[in-house]
Amino acid sequence: MSIYDFTVNDAKGNPIPLSVYRGKVLVIVNTATHCGYTPQYAELQELHKRHHAKGLEILDFPCNQFAGQAPEEMDDYIHVCQLRFATEFLPFAKVKVNGDEEHPLFTHLKNGKKIRWNFTKFLVDRGGNVVARFEPGDKPLSFEPDIHALL
Repeated sequence: MSIYDFTVNDAKGNPIPLSVYRGKVLVIVNTATHCGYTPQYAELQELHKRHHAKGLEILDFPCNQFAGQAPEEMDDYIHVCQLRFATEFLPFAKVKVNGDEEHPLFTHLKNGKKIRWNFTKFLVDRGGNVVARFEPGDKPLSFEPDIHALL
C-alpha cells in the first residue's frame, strides 16, 4: 500500500486522491498556527521555493488535536499562513492524526508509532513510500539533503 491509495479533503472539503501526486517527492506534515513549532512554516516554504520546480510538494494538514493549537476556520488558517509565513502551498482540511477518528492516511504514515505533537513530518519518495519520519523538533531544512537524494 502507498499513499496514492488514500483520498484527503482540500481546505474547501473537496476530495483529492493523493494519486495526483504520483511521481512527486512529498513532505507530509501535521501543522498548527498557535504552536511553538509554527515558525517551521518559514522553512517549509523555503523548501517549497527551492525544490517545487524539481518535483517537491508540501502537504500541509492542520490538526487541532494537540492543545487546540489550530482553532481557526480554514479560510482564516490559510490567511494566517500566507500573511505570517508567505506560504505558497495550501493546507488540506483539518485532520486528526491519533485515536479513533484519525485519518487513515496518518494511520498509514505513522505505522503504529503515535504522533506526539504538531509538526511531525513524513518524507515520501516518488513511488509513494514513506522513507523517513521527522519529529516536531526536527527543523525542515535539517533534512533537505534527504529531499535532494530523492529528487
